[in-house]
Amino acid sequence: MATAPQRPPEGLGKTAKNAPEIAPKPALKAATRIDLSTLMGIGIALTGIIGGLVLERGRIQDIAQTTAAMIVLGGTFGAVLVTTPLAVVLRAFRGFFERTGSPAAITETLIQYAMKARKNGIVSLESEAAGIPDPFLRKALNLAVDGTDLHELRKMMEIDINLSEQAAEAEAKVWEAAGGYAPTIGIIGAVLGLIQVMKHLEDIKEVGHGIAVAFVATVYGVGSANIFFLPAANKLRARMRDATLLKDMVLEGVVGIVEGLNPTLIRLKLESYDQQRPKDGSAKKAKSGKADPEGKADKPKPVAAGTRAKP
Repeated sequence: MATAPQRPPEGLGKTAKNAPEIAPKPALKAATRIDLSTLMGIGIALTGIIGGLVLERGRIQDIAQTTAAMIVLGGTFGAVLVTTPLAVVLRAFRGFFERTGSPAAITETLIQYAMKARKNGIVSLESEAAGIPDPFLRKALNLAVDGTDLHELRKMMEIDINLSEQAAEAEAKVWEAAGGYAPTIGIIGAVLGLIQVMKHLEDIKEVGHGIAVAFVATVYGVGSANIFFLPAANKLRARMRDATLLKDMVLEGVVGIVEGLNPTLIRLKLESYDQQRPKDGSAKKAKSGKADPEGKADKPKPVAAGTRAKP
């Protein structure tokens, strides 16, 4: 009596016949962390100034004046609020945090998208596009999947880049304005201190002490402007340039995917952007074989018609 052939478990035959497709890794979301270089710079500056004061046989109490700090900081931020909308001022405090986006990781993600789009069509990226955490890349890829004209796609994304630059420049001007007001407010504090000194000219010792205290406000104004406010404005502009460069890189990658360029050509183009940024450990790791499990796919081997390449 012939027995019916046993049916293999479901899914086993598919594994043997069809090579599993590795879905592109989602684009890494830029992590936000406290800017350690800013904190370290402020600490070094204060250490140098206070250390010099101590070496000159001065005392920290000589410059620790609460009233002077109130006059300078209160007057400076009040003037900033007069010239700048409150929403922009609140956004400017994001300068204390930095976004640690990795160009190498984004490059690898775009290459994986390019490989899948070239193999299965750009419409196959629709499922991945919805889950991308980076809003700029998500918007660009969704426009590409929807069949937006390449010229219009580039124009729309460049508008986003320009608006981001304007917003970052507005935030930088908050600290730049504070750096301009602080020294002047410090002079006002010194004059107010001298007015109080003039009331007690009968005691020459008190006059000398009062004059010394009065000039502390000037120190606070000039010091805060040149140690904190103006450097913070320059730091925000530097980050704006880095963010713009990263968005330009993403835009060129998406444009290459739409044009159907070879993933190797797209990689070469994106690496040109990465060379303009300082190298870190993540970039070196991404260039190694471990960080790119599909690195061999840049040079695919020819396969016969009707068959699929092995993973």
